[in-house]
Amino acid sequence: MISLINMNNSEEPLYLSAGEAAAELSISHATLYAYVSRGLVRSEPSSDGARARRYRADDVRSLKNRRAPMVEGQGLKAAGLPVLDSAVSTITEDGPIYRGVKATKLAESASFEQVATLLWDSQTSDPFAKANMPVISPAMRAILDITKNAPPLDRAIAVLSQAAEADPRAYNSAHEGRAATGARILRLVVATIIDAEPSFDPLHKQIARAWAPKHKHAEDLIRRALVLLADHELNTSTFTVRCAVSTNISLYDAIIAGLVALKGPRHGGVGPLASRMLDTLLAGDIAAIVREKVSLGERFPGFGHMVYRDGDPRADSLFGALVKTGIDKRLAVEIPDRIKEATGAFANCDYALAVMRRELELPAGSETTIFAMARVAGWIAHATEQLESHTLIRPRARYTGPAPSGR
Repeated sequence: MISLINMNNSEEPLYLSAGEAAAELSISHATLYAYVSRGLVRSEPSSDGARARRYRADDVRSLKNRRAPMVEGQGLKAAGLPVLDSAVSTITEDGPIYRGVKATKLAESASFEQVATLLWDSQTSDPFAKANMPVISPAMRAILDITKNAPPLDRAIAVLSQAAEADPRAYNSAHEGRAATGARILRLVVATIIDAEPSFDPLHKQIARAWAPKHKHAEDLIRRALVLLADHELNTSTFTVRCAVSTNISLYDAIIAGLVALKGPRHGGVGPLASRMLDTLLAGDIAAIVREKVSLGERFPGFGHMVYRDGDPRADSLFGALVKTGIDKRLAVEIPDRIKEATGAFANCDYALAVMRRELELPAGSETTIFAMARVAGWIAHATEQLESHTLIRPRARYTGPAPSGR
């Protein structure tokens, strides 16, 4: 297990000393302790056994931003303030952390099922037991037949719309019951997307068998991608899932909300755009095409990230595995280097998925569907946490319209 406290080499450490926290907020130690007593800053004993305590850096940054004036016109983007508390995951410069464990560390050998079980905090039973298979009703069978040629995510959404009705355990509110429902949903979504019968075989093996049966590295690469993409804190689709499930809908319906949000070209739809860009670059002089795109002000899909400033650790992990398979160096080295040199932007996980799709000769659009299958695990974790909080998410907007007219 990799603890959060072992990542002090991050540019933004997760914990601060009392002196560091007080300096960050420009307050005295006494005021810091007052903030702690009011629950504004979380504090806990240091890991080294010393009497000194450590303070959560994200709480300190949040409090600092709340005390600063709001930047006009920026709204929620002004300070990047946390919206809600979650024990599921967080994001650091070392990549996402799943309940205290680095995703990049898990990607080395953990199965996707093990990671899902970790995210769901399922400790007393195995949600992926062989007997825990999804229920397929006649209505769902009919939908599968009718949507045979539909886009995979649309097909999954259609099938999920009838799944809660077919599953007698869909509304089981016990923690382990929800984890078991999550496993059935995950197995159903994967089976629907790869057009196969639900199976208790490891999910990465099912996907590799359906899409890249002849590639000897397919299983491990797909497993790694699923693990790395399983969750990423409160991204757009995950927040959509939490908002939807806070109304007390089923987990099946909550996953529909996530899939719809993920389809957008600014979220899960970036991967196919990165693949198109790859086709263009590889068809000609890479350096010349990059220069032309930069001069025309065109963007490079799969490069840059709102959170990671010095490179996406998820992409680095996937690239490391891809390089070992002997992929074309233009994909892993020349193109990323050219674009970084021209724009300053690093390759992110969307570009890495595009490279993996090309290497494994996966179906067109599988960048998004792999992303979706992976992220279902995180959505189930967040949906369960939201349901167990028994709270309705009701954000408020900052009004910027005309003043009341008095009429």
